[in-house]
Amino acid sequence: MSLTKTPGDRPAEQRRQGVTGTTLNVFSHTFLVAWLVMAAAPLLLVVLNSLRPHGDIVSEPFGLPTDLEWANFSNAWTSANIGRYALNSLIILAGSLTGTMLLGSMAAYVLARFEFPGNRLLHLLFVGGMMFPVFLALVPLFFVLNNLGLLNTRQGLIVVYIAYSLPFTIFFLVAFFRTLPGGVQEAATLDGASHTRTFFQIMLPMAKPGLISIGIFNFLGQWNQFVLPRVLNVGDPDDAVLPQGLAALMVQQGYEGDWGALYAGVTLAMMPVLVVYAAFQRQVQSGLTAGAVR
Repeated sequence: MSLTKTPGDRPAEQRRQGVTGTTLNVFSHTFLVAWLVMAAAPLLLVVLNSLRPHGDIVSEPFGLPTDLEWANFSNAWTSANIGRYALNSLIILAGSLTGTMLLGSMAAYVLARFEFPGNRLLHLLFVGGMMFPVFLALVPLFFVLNNLGLLNTRQGLIVVYIAYSLPFTIFFLVAFFRTLPGGVQEAATLDGASHTRTFFQIMLPMAKPGLISIGIFNFLGQWNQFVLPRVLNVGDPDDAVLPQGLAALMVQQGYEGDWGALYAGVTLAMMPVLVVYAAFQRQVQSGLTAGAVR
């Protein structure tokens, strides 16, 4: 008996494949819509409640604003001192993000483009740092910073943020630097360019998509960091970072009964993250897929 399919069987097979493809498309689109609702609904609820008076929020938590209460933002910014906390976070983030990207990119470039004894071991040590829970290092970090005189200081938090973010930064950028063409680096070397000039003027601009992608991840992690500043920055309350300020605001407004100001403070904390991601969305996507298309 011949197992060769006749021409009459092909339309039926194509119809079955079409039905299967349609079912998968419907399932995937349904999943994406459900994920969008679960991700966006809490954000939308926070923004809407930030524009509502306290009484309306208590009486109808999931209602729409009937009257825009812009005073919630001024109360959160001034009376709750959110502005001071946001400034502290920006100062610390400016130093920690710059240090993380500079040191991480330099180390990743060397590990990815040069062969030397201990290269693989050093790379594995950085990767192993990703598996080390930060909670196990809180007590040693506290005493180390205290002995160095960096406890309750912005400089201490900057150093800790850099050390905390370096393992994943190096792991990500090593894979990205390996995808870059080696001919450009060799041409620069033949032209007499030093390693420093080759890195900063040639390789670093070529790695821009990867740098932006990992920069966004580091920005999110350091901007929302709560545990490290809570343990290592217990001095003057005015020097607290934004997550600490939001926690204090939650306690304060929970007793005072001003939920509008609480939602406004959370909205102010979310805005920088949303703005940064919206501004660099294409670069993030291209950086995450650059290694997959080569």
